Amino acid sequence: MEALSDFGNFILTPLYYVISAIMIGFHEFFSLFLDPAGGLAWALSIIGLTVVIRICLIPLFVRQIKSSRNMQLIQPKVVELRKKYGHDRQRMAEETMKLYKDAGTNPFASCLPLLLQMPIFFALFRLLDQAADGTPHGFMTAARAEAFGTSDIFGFVPISDTFWQSRTWGPTPDLSVMLVALVLVLAMTATTFITQRQLMSKNMPADALKGQYAQQQKLLLYVLPVAFGLGGVAFPIGVLLYWTTSNLWTMGQQFYVIRNNPAPGTPAMDAKLDRDRAKAIRKGEVVESEPEVLPVAESRAATRQQPKRQTRQQRQQGSPRPSTGGTSGSQKRPAGQRPSGQRPGGGPKPANKKGKK
Repeated sequence: MEALSDFGNFILTPLYYVISAIMIGFHEFFSLFLDPAGGLAWALSIIGLTVVIRICLIPLFVRQIKSSRNMQLIQPKVVELRKKYGHDRQRMAEETMKLYKDAGTNPFASCLPLLLQMPIFFALFRLLDQAADGTPHGFMTAARAEAFGTSDIFGFVPISDTFWQSRTWGPTPDLSVMLVALVLVLAMTATTFITQRQLMSKNMPADALKGQYAQQQKLLLYVLPVAFGLGGVAFPIGVLLYWTTSNLWTMGQQFYVIRNNPAPGTPAMDAKLDRDRAKAIRKGEVVESEPEVLPVAESRAATRQQPKRQTRQQRQQGSPRPSTGGTSGSQKRPAGQRPSGQRPGGGPKPANKKGKK
C-alpha cells in the first residue's frame, strides 16, 4: 500500500508544480483588482487553470473528433463483419481491428482527453483537500495554501468544503455550501448530458445509430451524468468549479465543431448546407441544389435525337417496284444466277422464231 502511495506521489508531484504555478500566476493577476484573500480571486484562478489545460488539449480533442467520426462512418462495415464472422469471435476481432487500422481510427482515442485530465483532477483535489491544513504542494507554500484553502466564494462559501462534509451537515447545517455544491453538481451533470446528446442527435449518420456502437453511446448518455452526479457530492467546491468549467468548454467546443465541420450524411451537415445556400442567396450568388439538377438531366435525356421513321410512300419511292413475275429487284440473288430473259452477254435473249431450225 505504501508503494502504491509513493507511486501516486511520483506521478502527482510534477503536476503539483504545474498546477500551483498556473494558479498562482492567475491569482497574482486577479489580485490587482480583487481582494487577494477573497475566494473570488482563487475561483477565477481555477477557471483560468481550466482554460489553459483545455487549450493544451485541443490537438487531442481534434484527434478525438476525427477518430469518433471515422468510427461512425465505418459502423455499417463493422455490422457486416459481425454478421459474417459472428460464429468466430477471434476472426471477427482480427477483421475489426484491421478495419480500424485501414480507416485510421482507434476506438480508444476518444478517451484520451478524459484520461489525461484525470491526473490533473486528482492533483487539484489533493491540493484543495489539504490546503485548508496548510499543507504545501509545488510552488504553493504553507501560508499561501492556507489562504487558498480557507478562502470563501461570494464571501460565505469555503472553496475547500464539500456537500457531504461534516460541518455542512452539523448541528447548524451550512445551507450555502449545500446550495452552491448542488448547483455545480447539477450543472456538471447537465453539461455532460447535453454534450453527449448533441453528438448523437446531430453529428451521427443514421447507420451509426444502429448496432452495438449506438447502444454503447446511448448507455454513456445516461450513465456518465449519473456517475458524475453521485461522485460530485464528495468533491470540494473548487474541484466542482474546475469540472463544470471543463464540461462547459467541451460542450462549446463540440458545438463549434458540429456546426462548422459536421460529419457527412448527418443532420448537422444538412443544416450547414442549408445555411451555406441561404448565405449565398443573400450575397446574390447562384446556388444550384441537388433537386434542381435532376430535372435538367432528365430533360436532356428526353431530347435525344431519335431516327425518323419513313412513310410507306417514301419507302416505295426509294426502292424499285417488284416485278409481276415474282421476286423484287431489291432482293438479293445468289452468286452466278441471272434473271430470266437475259443472256450471258448482258443483252436480252432473242425470241425463238417459228419455222427456223
